[in-house]
Amino acid sequence: MNILVLSELIHPHGSGAELATFLYADMLSKMGCNVAVVTNRFVGEPNSAKIGSLEIYRLPLLGEAIDTKYSILRRSDVLLTDFMRRMIRWSDIVYVPRFWFSAILAAKAYSKPVVTHLHDYIPVCPLATLHDKSKTRQCDCGRFQCSAKCIYDFEKAHGRGTGEMIASLALNLSLGRVLPRMVGLSDAVICVSRAQRDLIVRKEPSFREKIHVVYNPIVTQTAVDVEGKGFGYFGGRDCLKGFYLLCKALADRQATYSEQIAVHATKFQDIEPNVSELLSKLGFLLYGKLDGAKFKAVYRQIQTVLVPSLWNEPWPYVVVEALTQRRLLIASKIGGIPEQVEGCKGVFLCEPGDKKQLADTIEMVKGLNDDQVSDFGLQSREVFLRRFNNESSVRKFIRICEQLA
Repeated sequence: MNILVLSELIHPHGSGAELATFLYADMLSKMGCNVAVVTNRFVGEPNSAKIGSLEIYRLPLLGEAIDTKYSILRRSDVLLTDFMRRMIRWSDIVYVPRFWFSAILAAKAYSKPVVTHLHDYIPVCPLATLHDKSKTRQCDCGRFQCSAKCIYDFEKAHGRGTGEMIASLALNLSLGRVLPRMVGLSDAVICVSRAQRDLIVRKEPSFREKIHVVYNPIVTQTAVDVEGKGFGYFGGRDCLKGFYLLCKALADRQATYSEQIAVHATKFQDIEPNVSELLSKLGFLLYGKLDGAKFKAVYRQIQTVLVPSLWNEPWPYVVVEALTQRRLLIASKIGGIPEQVEGCKGVFLCEPGDKKQLADTIEMVKGLNDDQVSDFGLQSREVFLRRFNNESSVRKFIRICEQLA
């Protein structure tokens, strides 16, 4: 079976969705499928590469663009090139794992079956979050729509300038309504959790017959030993990741308990000195983007991972990493997180947005002894790896493709 993967970004670029795309492409190629990936080329990267039998072609798709969701839709010219025509004709399945939804139209022009993979809520929410920032709750918008107020508050919370806000309003209020119709042309749609599927189908019942749930593949590495008693937070200054909620919870905790805790936090490479000083008083130890040995060195100091998200995260990899690395986990009871952590003893779920419960849970976990931490962490890893495995995910993926090819 020939599978053409059209993804504007792929690991090591991007985040969890792009990691999942790379893992799928790699596993499918190792299981005998002919897999070709077309993605963006960054400075210093070759035009093509081969990893085993996996072929990767890199084209100048995005330039300096930051908003990949709409930037990639403008590149219809790429889809009309002789190269892309040959690739689509070669394929048995066209796989769209992110935002290149215009590729669905190109594939259907050649009568090729399309599998679209959703890592967020783009079919029913132009902002992809299904979270109304203006009301700090799950969005109750109409079909395929976000209010101007919701979009404005979302962009403001993420530090966008006036020009970026205007562009976002224009694009999300217009093209945002077209995206779900593009996705609707797919022959199969993959969700990464039951929670994500249920929310999408509830908003748009027409997707029900073509949606499948396939859990994302995981990276099973040797666990890094716990050497410290710190906490870890990996969401940067993103309000939807619960950063400001965490700050309030730590401040409230300090008002009651004198002993400060250490919170190792990543994705803080560009931060103002006055903000850095304020966060350090709350116990934050700030880092930029960490890779390889540096990440392991920091992770050794982390006993508990914090995921205080406010939006319905479908399948956060930070949870997967915490469980497979035998760490305790304090997370919001939202989205696909309860589905991920079911049966794990070392997990403590809080109601999203409840700063008091978050502060109290941090204090409770801080009081656990080393034996409890070790036993809980080991049990969580064993339970999680028993419930989720890559072979099951990739074989389910192949079955979906075989039904269409």
